[in-house]
Amino acid sequence: MAPTTLSPWRMSVAPMMDWTDRHCRYFHRLLTRHTLLYTEMVNAGGILYGGTERHLRYNAEEHPVALQLGGNEPDKLAEAARLGAQWGYDEINLNCGCPSDRVQRGAFGASLMKAPQLVADCVKAMRDAVGGDLPVTVKHRIGIDKVEDYGFVRDFIGTVAEAGCTVFIVHARNAWLQGLSPKENRDIPPLRYEVVHRLKAEFPQFTIAINGGIQTDAVVQEQLTHLDGVMIGREAYHNPWWLARWDQLYYGGAPCPLPREEVELAMVEYMEREAAQHGTPWPHIARHMLGLRHSLPGARIWRQVWSNHLLKDRPAREVHTLAVQSYASAVAESIPEAVIEPATRALAV
Repeated sequence: MAPTTLSPWRMSVAPMMDWTDRHCRYFHRLLTRHTLLYTEMVNAGGILYGGTERHLRYNAEEHPVALQLGGNEPDKLAEAARLGAQWGYDEINLNCGCPSDRVQRGAFGASLMKAPQLVADCVKAMRDAVGGDLPVTVKHRIGIDKVEDYGFVRDFIGTVAEAGCTVFIVHARNAWLQGLSPKENRDIPPLRYEVVHRLKAEFPQFTIAINGGIQTDAVVQEQLTHLDGVMIGREAYHNPWWLARWDQLYYGGAPCPLPREEVELAMVEYMEREAAQHGTPWPHIARHMLGLRHSLPGARIWRQVWSNHLLKDRPAREVHTLAVQSYASAVAESIPEAVIEPATRALAV
């Protein structure tokens, strides 16, 4: 666990659909011991009716790990939260920020910000179900559509806090519920960090963490002068080696003790265990570590070997050997980018 003098929400990796599954979280935990990791959003109904183990299974190494739930029915969210507590999650988080059409049709995610009293009812039901020791938190936006009214998000937090919520993770963009895709909602609505800072000033008694567009240590350090925590999304996924410095920079601990090569080998061993225990195909795991050599010479051919569908039926360790050999050759011989793809295709012959 993180040092007790620091907020558990000091650094976290955002819940990201189709990305932060248990394999991704295992990989991230190899890089940082203290950072809080979040599951993808899991629909409460999926947990109750679609296979509890399939949705809640995780690796013991992932702690601290939080379960993010989606839904809008207090009784179902309460039961899903109770199951999450039984499975040993360190936090239960309610999604009030996802703007996807599918989530909107279910009237949850960002749509819930229109109904703060319902969110409060959901939070109260979840807190009653898990007891007072397990945090129930909310992740939300700063507004809905193009209305940039500070009072809207201020009143949302005020109402939800009356149900006992004391931790708010704030994505510093509005969610435009019409006219933008989920991807566009992560880029087009303007970032307004000052709104989150204002919320912390108005609610100093609560833990307020910020999310949205943060990609450098300089920005993280600046935000930590105003707020209790920083949540990193896409940059953590695409440039995971950044996480290897976080324990040292933000927790006063040691950096990741493993070089990249040993992290990759640890993932190969994990792929082999997963295949033996659960029948998991290694490409389902390897996709999460394709950013491990981000920005290094030779990284492109290394990624191409690991993502080459022609190799998917070969053992993970054999593919690892091919990837490392190709990477070493690319670095040593300075292979031009123009000949990398043919070289990669030749590996599968």
